[in-house]
Amino acid sequence: MWAAFLLNALLDNQLVTTLGIAPRRVDGLDGVVFAPLLHGGVEHLASNSFPLLVLGFLAFLEGARRFAVALGSSWLASGVGTWVFGGGLTIGASGVVFGLFTYLVTRGFYNRDWKQILLAVILFAAYGSILWGVLPTVGSNISWQAHLFGALGGVLAAFLLKRKRSVPLGTDRFGTAA
Repeated sequence: MWAAFLLNALLDNQLVTTLGIAPRRVDGLDGVVFAPLLHGGVEHLASNSFPLLVLGFLAFLEGARRFAVALGSSWLASGVGTWVFGGGLTIGASGVVFGLFTYLVTRGFYNRDWKQILLAVILFAAYGSILWGVLPTVGSNISWQAHLFGALGGVLAAFLLKRKRSVPLGTDRFGTAA
Protein backbone atom coordinates (compact mmCIF):
# COMPACT_ATOMS: atom_id res chain seq x y z
CA MET A 1 0.00 0.00 0.00
CA TRP A 2 2.83 2.36 0.85
CA ALA A 3 4.61 1.56 -2.45
CA ALA A 4 1.36 2.14 -4.36
CA PHE A 5 0.93 5.45 -2.51
CA LEU A 6 4.43 6.60 -3.50
CA LEU A 7 3.95 5.45 -7.11
CA ASN A 8 0.61 7.27 -7.25
CA ALA A 9 2.28 10.46 -5.97
CA LEU A 10 4.93 10.18 -8.71
CA LEU A 11 2.19 9.70 -11.31
CA ASP A 12 0.26 12.79 -10.16
CA ASN A 13 -2.66 10.82 -8.69
CA GLN A 14 -3.31 8.91 -11.93
CA LEU A 15 -3.63 5.53 -10.19
CA VAL A 16 -6.48 6.72 -8.00
CA THR A 17 -8.49 8.08 -10.92
CA THR A 18 -7.89 5.06 -13.18
CA LEU A 19 -7.82 2.17 -10.66
CA GLY A 20 -10.36 3.22 -8.03
CA ILE A 21 -13.76 1.55 -7.92
CA ALA A 22 -16.12 3.45 -10.22
CA PRO A 23 -19.53 2.02 -9.29
CA ARG A 24 -21.57 0.30 -11.99
CA ARG A 25 -19.09 1.20 -14.75
CA VAL A 26 -17.30 -1.58 -16.58
CA ASP A 27 -14.09 0.48 -16.70
CA GLY A 28 -14.30 0.83 -12.90
CA LEU A 29 -14.47 -2.91 -12.27
CA ASP A 30 -10.67 -3.25 -12.06
CA GLY A 31 -10.94 -1.16 -8.91
CA VAL A 32 -12.30 -4.25 -7.13
CA VAL A 33 -8.73 -5.58 -7.31
CA PHE A 34 -6.70 -2.37 -7.00
CA ALA A 35 -8.71 0.05 -4.82
CA PRO A 36 -7.59 -1.39 -1.44
CA LEU A 37 -3.99 -0.62 -2.40
CA LEU A 38 -4.73 3.05 -3.14
CA HIS A 39 -5.24 5.86 -0.62
CA GLY A 40 -6.07 9.55 -0.81
CA GLY A 41 -3.37 10.80 1.54
CA VAL A 42 -0.89 9.86 4.23
CA GLU A 43 -3.53 10.10 6.96
CA HIS A 44 -5.89 7.80 5.04
CA LEU A 45 -3.08 5.32 4.42
CA ALA A 46 -1.84 5.41 8.02
CA SER A 47 -5.36 4.94 9.43
CA ASN A 48 -5.69 1.69 7.45
CA SER A 49 -2.11 0.43 7.82
CA PHE A 50 -1.99 -0.18 11.57
CA PRO A 51 -5.32 -2.05 11.94
CA LEU A 52 -4.59 -4.02 8.76
CA LEU A 53 -1.22 -5.03 10.17
CA VAL A 54 -2.62 -6.05 13.58
CA LEU A 55 -5.74 -7.82 12.30
CA GLY A 56 -3.84 -9.41 9.43
CA PHE A 57 -1.23 -10.76 11.84
CA LEU A 58 -3.92 -12.22 14.11
CA ALA A 59 -5.69 -13.84 11.16
CA PHE A 60 -2.38 -15.19 9.82
CA LEU A 61 -1.71 -17.00 13.12
CA GLU A 62 -4.27 -19.61 12.05
CA GLY A 63 -2.29 -20.39 8.91
CA ALA A 64 -1.62 -18.99 5.46
CA ARG A 65 -4.59 -20.71 3.77
CA ARG A 66 -7.14 -19.46 6.29
CA PHE A 67 -5.60 -15.98 6.15
CA ALA A 68 -5.79 -16.00 2.35
CA VAL A 69 -9.48 -17.00 2.42
CA ALA A 70 -10.33 -14.34 5.03
CA LEU A 71 -8.36 -11.65 3.19
CA GLY A 72 -9.68 -12.64 -0.23
CA SER A 73 -13.29 -12.89 0.91
CA SER A 74 -13.12 -9.48 2.60
CA TRP A 75 -11.31 -7.87 -0.35
CA LEU A 76 -13.67 -9.30 -2.98
CA ALA A 77 -16.92 -8.71 -1.06
CA SER A 78 -15.90 -5.14 -0.24
CA GLY A 79 -14.98 -4.40 -3.83
CA VAL A 80 -17.93 -6.06 -5.55
CA GLY A 81 -20.42 -4.63 -3.04
CA THR A 82 -18.98 -1.15 -3.55
CA TRP A 83 -19.02 -1.56 -7.33
CA VAL A 84 -22.69 -2.58 -7.30
CA PHE A 85 -24.01 -0.24 -4.57
CA GLY A 86 -21.37 2.51 -4.21
CA GLY A 87 -21.96 6.19 -4.74
CA GLY A 88 -18.70 7.50 -6.19
CA LEU A 89 -15.06 6.73 -6.86
CA THR A 90 -13.84 4.59 -3.97
CA ILE A 91 -10.31 3.77 -2.77
CA GLY A 92 -8.76 2.45 0.42
CA ALA A 93 -8.34 -0.72 2.44
CA SER A 94 -10.90 -0.03 5.16
CA GLY A 95 -13.34 -2.57 3.69
CA VAL A 96 -10.63 -5.21 4.08
CA VAL A 97 -9.99 -4.01 7.65
CA PHE A 98 -13.69 -4.41 8.44
CA GLY A 99 -13.63 -7.86 6.88
CA LEU A 100 -10.68 -9.09 8.91
CA PHE A 101 -12.23 -7.62 12.04
CA THR A 102 -15.56 -9.40 11.57
CA TYR A 103 -13.76 -12.61 10.60
CA LEU A 104 -11.79 -12.58 13.84
CA VAL A 105 -14.85 -11.64 15.91
CA THR A 106 -17.21 -14.26 14.45
CA ARG A 107 -14.94 -17.28 13.83
CA GLY A 108 -14.87 -18.31 17.50
CA PHE A 109 -18.64 -18.57 17.58
CA TYR A 110 -18.69 -20.75 14.48
CA ASN A 111 -15.86 -22.91 15.85
CA ARG A 112 -17.13 -22.92 19.44
CA ASP A 113 -13.57 -22.19 20.53
CA TRP A 114 -13.28 -20.32 23.85
CA LYS A 115 -9.83 -18.87 22.98
CA GLN A 116 -11.14 -17.41 19.74
CA ILE A 117 -14.22 -16.08 21.56
CA LEU A 118 -11.97 -14.46 24.18
CA LEU A 119 -9.95 -12.82 21.40
CA ALA A 120 -13.23 -11.67 19.83
CA VAL A 121 -14.28 -10.02 23.10
CA ILE A 122 -10.90 -8.27 23.39
CA LEU A 123 -11.02 -7.11 19.75
CA PHE A 124 -14.59 -5.94 20.13
CA ALA A 125 -13.66 -3.94 23.22
CA ALA A 126 -10.71 -2.36 21.39
CA TYR A 127 -12.17 -1.85 17.89
CA GLY A 128 -15.91 -2.49 18.22
CA SER A 129 -16.84 1.14 17.66
CA ILE A 130 -15.67 0.86 14.03
CA LEU A 131 -18.85 -1.06 13.30
CA TRP A 132 -20.69 2.27 13.21
CA GLY A 133 -18.85 2.71 9.89
CA VAL A 134 -21.18 0.24 8.16
CA LEU A 135 -24.05 2.73 8.49
CA PRO A 136 -24.71 5.36 5.80
CA THR A 137 -23.35 8.80 6.63
CA VAL A 138 -24.77 11.88 4.93
CA GLY A 139 -22.23 14.25 3.39
CA SER A 140 -19.25 12.00 4.05
CA ASN A 141 -16.53 10.85 1.66
CA ILE A 142 -16.28 7.57 3.56
CA SER A 143 -17.61 4.52 1.72
CA TRP A 144 -19.95 2.81 4.15
CA GLN A 145 -20.66 0.34 1.33
CA ALA A 146 -17.02 -0.85 1.36
CA HIS A 147 -17.20 -1.20 5.15
CA LEU A 148 -20.51 -3.07 5.11
CA PHE A 149 -19.64 -5.51 2.35
CA GLY A 150 -16.11 -6.04 3.68
CA ALA A 151 -17.63 -6.91 7.07
CA LEU A 152 -20.05 -9.34 5.40
CA GLY A 153 -17.09 -10.89 3.56
CA GLY A 154 -15.37 -11.48 6.90
CA VAL A 155 -18.43 -13.20 8.33
CA LEU A 156 -18.65 -15.31 5.16
CA ALA A 157 -14.99 -16.32 5.57
CA ALA A 158 -15.60 -17.34 9.20
CA PHE A 159 -18.54 -19.47 8.07
CA LEU A 160 -16.62 -21.06 5.18
CA LEU A 161 -13.64 -21.83 7.41
CA LYS A 162 -15.56 -23.20 10.39
CA ARG A 163 -14.05 -26.37 11.71
CA LYS A 164 -15.91 -29.60 11.15
CA ARG A 165 -17.06 -31.09 14.45
CA SER A 166 -17.26 -34.84 14.64
CA VAL A 167 -20.21 -36.42 16.42
CA PRO A 168 -19.20 -39.06 19.00
CA LEU A 169 -20.54 -42.56 18.42
CA GLY A 170 -23.88 -43.22 20.11
CA THR A 171 -25.03 -39.57 19.96
CA ASP A 172 -27.06 -37.58 17.51
CA ARG A 173 -25.86 -34.32 15.94
CA PHE A 174 -26.95 -32.41 19.07
CA GLY A 175 -24.75 -34.51 21.36
CA THR A 176 -27.59 -36.37 23.06
CA ALA A 177 -27.79 -40.15 23.37
CA ALA A 178 -29.32 -41.70 20.28
